[in-house]
Amino acid sequence: MADLGLEVMTPAHSEEGSAPAPELSVIVPTYHEAETIVQNLKRLTTAMDQTGLSFEVLMVVDGDQRTYAAARECRSPNVSVIGYSRNRGKGFALRYGISQARGRLVTFIDSDMEIAPEEIGRMARLLDLYSADVVVGSKRHPMSQVNYPWPRRVQSLAYQLLVRLLFRVKVRDTQTGLKMFRREVAERVVDAALVKRFAFDLELLVLAHHFGFGRIIEAPVQIDYKFQSTTNPRAVFSVLWDTAAIFYRLHVRHWYDGAEARGLSLLLEELPAPLGGD
Repeated sequence: MADLGLEVMTPAHSEEGSAPAPELSVIVPTYHEAETIVQNLKRLTTAMDQTGLSFEVLMVVDGDQRTYAAARECRSPNVSVIGYSRNRGKGFALRYGISQARGRLVTFIDSDMEIAPEEIGRMARLLDLYSADVVVGSKRHPMSQVNYPWPRRVQSLAYQLLVRLLFRVKVRDTQTGLKMFRREVAERVVDAALVKRFAFDLELLVLAHHFGFGRIIEAPVQIDYKFQSTTNPRAVFSVLWDTAAIFYRLHVRHWYDGAEARGLSLLLEELPAPLGGD
């Protein structure tokens, strides 16, 4: 791993003679965060230092040169910055980041750090304590502390009822952007996943459950939403469209079980040219 995280890396699991694999890989997808990304990375690495686990942070810049240049200012030896030249969506960035991860545990968190990264250490302990396959950060956990306006609560609840009806996944909150997987779960899921943008969190959980990784538990989170953007009708439609597509591939076409279910291969074929320079 480059000491300043300045270069786009080849798949980490294929490197020979590299440093020992860390216990924890943290995937951070980012886009249009140039003004705050260095401060947010410092908060994240401080929180990771307190976990007592060896770790790597993989910052995946989703087609944004300014954010890429700003993130390169991070001087932590645990941080690598990878990126590509066209915006492909959060789901695409997460899938690519997971494909590069080397840790025994793989987690991801939103780059704005509205979800407190200090919760990651607790999630790792819970995963090991309960021998879980997946730990899901949940706004609906009774110990969660969430600043969340009621219209968004109603919207979120309605979506979760739909998810339960369609997929029978026993999770009260699929969309909070903090989740942790055992490595073998992450590898199996990312090999089949296809969602590039809005419903990737749901696809991960649906596939984990579908492939037999049923030990999914929820953990409390602390969230201080800024709500600088609103959920517009177009975004709502896109989430519902992606959700319907997951249902179709899973229950109608049975695509995820077929030989053509090669999500990772398709992702690498579609990967844009790497970002570089200042």
